[in-house]
Amino acid sequence: MAFKVPRGTQDILPENTPKWQKIESILRELARVYRYKEIRTPIFEHTELFQRSVGDTTDIVQKEMYTFEDRGGRSLTLRPEGTASTVRAYVEHKMYGAPDQPIKLSYMGPMFRYERQQAGRYRQFVQFGVEAIGSADPAIDAEVIAFAMDIYQTVGLKDLKLMINSLGDKETRDTHRTALINHFKPHIHEFCDDCKNRLEKNPLRILDCKLDREHPLMQTAPKLTDYLTPTSREYFEQVKKYLEVLGIEYEVDPNLVRGLDYYTHTAFEIMSTAEGFGAITTLCGGGRYNGLVEEIGGPDVPGIGFALSIERLLLALEAEGVELELDDALDVYVIALGDEAKLKAVELISSFRLKGISADMDYLMRKMKAQMKSADRLQAKFVVIIGETELEQGVVVVKQMETGNQEKVEINEIVNYLKQQLSID
Repeated sequence: MAFKVPRGTQDILPENTPKWQKIESILRELARVYRYKEIRTPIFEHTELFQRSVGDTTDIVQKEMYTFEDRGGRSLTLRPEGTASTVRAYVEHKMYGAPDQPIKLSYMGPMFRYERQQAGRYRQFVQFGVEAIGSADPAIDAEVIAFAMDIYQTVGLKDLKLMINSLGDKETRDTHRTALINHFKPHIHEFCDDCKNRLEKNPLRILDCKLDREHPLMQTAPKLTDYLTPTSREYFEQVKKYLEVLGIEYEVDPNLVRGLDYYTHTAFEIMSTAEGFGAITTLCGGGRYNGLVEEIGGPDVPGIGFALSIERLLLALEAEGVELELDDALDVYVIALGDEAKLKAVELISSFRLKGISADMDYLMRKMKAQMKSADRLQAKFVVIIGETELEQGVVVVKQMETGNQEKVEINEIVNYLKQQLSID
């Protein structure tokens, strides 16, 4: 029987992992610069956590969660997103009591959603996200958005568009909810079953429907921005002012509602405008969730965050033809000619690695010509050749692959020689 990778998942092979590692290092460095400290939460949580936070009427909860019972009969779910787990940890460990607020956190790891596989979308995907919990200052909204934009600009993307909207406060949402029901109800029979179910429970989700997005009523639906309370409107204006101070261009999209129930006030998405990227252009999404901490058992503490898929980031790089600067070259390849030389080669390789010099050698007993070809394929910077004559003389032959220059170096000095050539402290 031939086994294959499960549908909607992928193997990331060694020729591709350097790209992932590069992006991961950029994300971690930006998190350090912005002071968002890493948190690591379990891959699965109690199912109710996602039902309460993400929302019963969302596609994630209704259709996409990987849920199972453990041997104790408890319902557990592979995490479909990172915010709920992060906020749960924030509440459980009473991080709201820390003297320095807001608490700024970042995370990176696999998420799981059962959805139709598309370009850059998998059932197991890797997500990077940040959460800033404990501040209702619109300046932190701008900081979070700036962080997200900074990621894409740092990796070299240019075809980007930032879309923002305000979902308002509870009063705004209640008034807008009534207007949406009155708008859609007379013609709800023309919509999909999901929209019919959402009409009374959460009519805002109708605006996020993918099947009925072209329906004429979608274009004329009451806009949240028309129902903002004075406080909500002023908050949104402040966020926009901060974005303008930061030189971040944006467009206001009144129909931007995001796919999760916990969002309030600021919501945003970063889109790719690259030609050929695909029909689904969203790279990153986030927003404010002022009621979420309280919803899952904590105090009434505000928060805001975003999340992005690394798979879709890679797809955007490909669409724009951006090549990441990768340093996957081998420092030194050791060629041993003879049994005694091979013993010495093994010893040398160990001494190289102990000093931070990446090193490799032949383990297939091939001839020198084949080994040189292997060194070339591995992009070795140097080749160290050692045979019986070199052993007797106490030297090795060092070839610099870029120039082709060769010289003899004493065995006892080869480590220091390579450290100097490679600028390794």
